Amino acid sequence: MNKPVSVALVGGLYGSARAATVDRLLHRRPGAVAIHHAIAAGRVQRVVRDTSGVLDHAEVGNTHDCVTRTVREDLLSQLVQHAADASLLIIDLWDSIEPRPVAEALARTRRLRLTCVHTALDARHMPLDICRGDRLAETGQAATAGDQRHLAEVLARQIEYATSLSLHGGDAEDAELSAAVLGHLAPHTPIVTVPDATGPGLHVHELAERVDPATARLPADRQTGEITTVVWHRLRPLHPGRLFDAMDELVTTTVRSRGRFWLASRHERMLAWDAVAGVISVADAGPWLAALPEAAWDLVSPIRRVAAALGWNPIIGDRVQHLVFTGPDIDRDRICGLLDSCLIDQGDILPGAAAWARYDDPFAPVLNLEESA
Repeated sequence: MNKPVSVALVGGLYGSARAATVDRLLHRRPGAVAIHHAIAAGRVQRVVRDTSGVLDHAEVGNTHDCVTRTVREDLLSQLVQHAADASLLIIDLWDSIEPRPVAEALARTRRLRLTCVHTALDARHMPLDICRGDRLAETGQAATAGDQRHLAEVLARQIEYATSLSLHGGDAEDAELSAAVLGHLAPHTPIVTVPDATGPGLHVHELAERVDPATARLPADRQTGEITTVVWHRLRPLHPGRLFDAMDELVTTTVRSRGRFWLASRHERMLAWDAVAGVISVADAGPWLAALPEAAWDLVSPIRRVAAALGWNPIIGDRVQHLVFTGPDIDRDRICGLLDSCLIDQGDILPGAAAWARYDDPFAPVLNLEESA
């Protein structure tokens, strides 16, 4: 059986930054082939190139209602077609395509071995774009007519899922500011000139665990010039009504926030907090391990079990408040004080989940979990 060919996934909102990264990879690896799909007005154009120039340029028939699904299917077909002759396959993702679903689709093809997930960034624009509340439809980067995602939301996912990052354009001051921002958003991800596509294959479940709320390596408290990251970590449950009332201020006074939290009204469920540029998403992230029978722990990933064990409390188990807020000139005392005021009063802890379940829960319509609450 032929050895799987290495695949480098290069994404990002900025076409010129991606193209520069792809060019560097092509010149570093003789025999490498790059595949790019451009989306415009619901039409998909495929371009395949190497160091000699364009090898193929064609329009891809849209066989699905979902343009991104069409792109993924044609991409996988092209990768398999070129795998026999290429020394490296490079995927040049179109602007707003997020890397995670593509990486997970690649994992189902044995002839391909994903070796890096790289996001190329424009140093002049990234620090501003991560603060913008525009939807992709307003910037001309929506993948489909019904794409309601926000630019900053996609940018954050591209940054945080990547295994390496690069900065392009701008001057030394732009690069310094961008590096400082990335040091807060993705402190464990290296900033490189050329991504390393020669390493061992990546496991997509491990990539997912780097960003999923139960196992994510969240940023630590940090101050870099005017940029601040504040970590709020507590062991008491949150009152659903108080938190709901405080959310607008928490989200609009910071640029990026994420983490996991525990509502008193949803004693058994971990909830995920994900906000960027004033837009927040709250989602159910599954049960806390403490709410599962011990026999079910074998079905949970080892990393999840280790993460829970590190912070295990003999009374509440792995239930925790762990939220991280990043932005310029954050009032640390105000953020922490506001969140502390949302906690269940110390004297209200004793009644337990049966009493807490009677609290009015404004999150119920958002989570659509009224029956399981």
